[in-house]
Amino acid sequence: PTKSSLQALLKEGVSRNRIFLTGNTVVDALKMITKQGGKLEFDLALSPKKRWILVTAHRRENFGRPLENICNSLRQIVRQNANVEIIYPVHLNPNVNNKVSEMLSGIKQIHLVKPLPYYDLVHILKRSYLVLTDSGGIQEESPTFGKPVLVMRGKTERPDGIVAGVAKLVGTDTARIVKTVNQLLHSPKEYKK
Repeated sequence: PTKSSLQALLKEGVSRNRIFLTGNTVVDALKMITKQGGKLEFDLALSPKKRWILVTAHRRENFGRPLENICNSLRQIVRQNANVEIIYPVHLNPNVNNKVSEMLSGIKQIHLVKPLPYYDLVHILKRSYLVLTDSGGIQEESPTFGKPVLVMRGKTERPDGIVAGVAKLVGTDTARIVKTVNQLLHSPKEYKK
């Protein structure tokens, strides 16, 4: 999809005449979906006056302590920011679902929901203020709508967003996640950057 992806394939020895630089078809799909009308299946009374943060966290590398750190981060973020609502479509894997439910259920500003149909996810993403994720696809989709992406991993297989400055690796350290989210919430300069 990108020139850097093309260069990576060349370095791996793939012949140039077998590589086609197409651009990212995810962007095309997102634009098509947002033009479509339709009713969201997602039914949650979220305040349009609050800043929404979309969270996706489900990777195996984050099971256990890293996921606990992520959950602690979300608790601190809402405690420190009354104008924030978190939407977290929780993965059905028990290693994720059980821990997230145990640590975050019942917190007023945190909405734990079942995995969303793609159409709904795209529309929530478009409306969100920023995104916290450990997944790959969201790292590509969020910048299409100009949404900052904080990647809760030590490294990513999608470096183009990091290089372009639209995504930032924050890892799973609670203090670092909270500090970076607060910078984006309270500094228009940091958010714009």
